[in-house]
Amino acid sequence: MSIRGLVISSVSIVAVALTGVMPRQAVGDAPQAAQQHQKPHSGELVRIVKEATQRFHDVRQAEAEGYQLLFGCVSGPDDGAMGLHYVNMGLVGDGVLDPSRPEIVIYEPTKNGGRRLIGADFLVFVDAWHAGNQGTPELMGQLLHLFESPNRFGLPAFYTLHVWAWKPNPTGAFVNWHSDVSCEQFDGAED
Repeated sequence: MSIRGLVISSVSIVAVALTGVMPRQAVGDAPQAAQQHQKPHSGELVRIVKEATQRFHDVRQAEAEGYQLLFGCVSGPDDGAMGLHYVNMGLVGDGVLDPSRPEIVIYEPTKNGGRRLIGADFLVFVDAWHAGNQGTPELMGQLLHLFESPNRFGLPAFYTLHVWAWKPNPTGAFVNWHSDVSCEQFDGAED
């Protein structure tokens, strides 16, 4: 091997070591055990949430099914907002996570007190979850986020997963904050 070839090989090895990036295997080359343990595609969870919440485009339907506005319009200093959380306390209290039955439906406030459906939030209290389960809960391969207590909502410690099914989020479909959601139009009315 020439000195130039040795230098190029050494630089390549150092680059791989520094980035932690290894060449990708083709899917067909992946070991069978690894293929069997792949998580479901995140698009499937978004699809299920859309189907489950389609009827809630009219906020009155959500209210008729036991969802009520809590916490006003949740916003952050730098991260956008979460929006208006309409919470079904019966679902929150059952300790069960079901992609077709979100504990919370999320709206963005619009002009004149309107509400635009933008997503759903799955929430389970830590104590309720760990009474019958071990580890961090996940929904169709997506790990829920832990909010410890005390927190800004005044709730006991809980796990949550936002699914931005109706308004795509540039920073990801499952992150807590939506960078393109605003509380500016919220008039403070709790309906």
